[in-house]
Amino acid sequence: MSVTIKDVARKAGVAPSTVSRVIHGNPKISEETQERVRQAMGVLGYHPNAAARSLARGRSYTLGLMIPNSEDDLFVKPFFIMAMRGLSIEAQRRGYNIMFSFSSGEEEEVSLLKRFVRTNVVDGVILMTSRRDDKCMAFLEEKNCPYVVIGRPESRFLHALWVDNDNVRAMYNLVAYFLKAGRRRIAFLGGPADFSVTRDRLRGYRDALKAHGVERDDSLVFLAPGFQERDGYALAGKILSGAMADAIAAADDFLALGMASYMEERGTILPIAGFNNTMKGSVIRPRLTSVDIQPELLGTRAAELLIGHLEGEDSLPPYSIVETILMERESTDPDFLSGNS
Repeated sequence: MSVTIKDVARKAGVAPSTVSRVIHGNPKISEETQERVRQAMGVLGYHPNAAARSLARGRSYTLGLMIPNSEDDLFVKPFFIMAMRGLSIEAQRRGYNIMFSFSSGEEEEVSLLKRFVRTNVVDGVILMTSRRDDKCMAFLEEKNCPYVVIGRPESRFLHALWVDNDNVRAMYNLVAYFLKAGRRRIAFLGGPADFSVTRDRLRGYRDALKAHGVERDDSLVFLAPGFQERDGYALAGKILSGAMADAIAAADDFLALGMASYMEERGTILPIAGFNNTMKGSVIRPRLTSVDIQPELLGTRAAELLIGHLEGEDSLPPYSIVETILMERESTDPDFLSGNS
């Protein structure tokens, strides 16, 4: 005979309705009670029937995850892996599955979203990046489909749930760190301008220069067509030959790594720092100073917001800001760069 919710309730010493609420991830149930119910489920070997639950409530309990890169880039860029880990763990905890799709560009993303919405296979959508004039968000708002985006959306998207770092403040702090070390001609190396993360970090760079009385020089601003090492490498010659920079603030570790590779080939040494605190950046020599944006926590918060909205948790705010952490390493250490370490 199969185990029922009533059996679990009897074992845990709670009402069957309480077991149901725990299965559905209701946050109003105390952690102590949730743990007692989960232990009872484990002892009895009870597994909720997802299909029956979906039919009963007219929902799929599946979230659509849109990854704006090719399959190859997914395993090169650890941000996506870490964010997906946070998303998956939180979704599983709340009884939701994730259906993910790769795309090679925004048009393909919209096409995939249309399929999600038309077939009703997902209850909501997770977007991994925010663009200027974002077609994905425009489509989801038009169809009144719940969604959350990792990245700050434009204000015209009134129904957007979002989670992000304070990218303006994070880059401001990084530039201030260089200024405190006596650097004045700090080059900014960013990605495409249509991404909000690039625009926010460029704003933070300029705000820091202004606040510290350093005259703005746009010849020190370089925007790459992507966020790969090859993009940083391709711009490195231009930065070193014309800008006369004395430090480099890169908006992504991979841009910084490409720049560092170019400098190493030519025996050039400049302080350089990036964003995302990648594993590769932490093991190369010199190890890369980087801003840790906590991608796993970004993913966790994104899942919390979207699932909370789907479950009718009206007290949740529409956005969440995740703190960043500056990881200081040899690439900005004066003693190391001068050979005195």
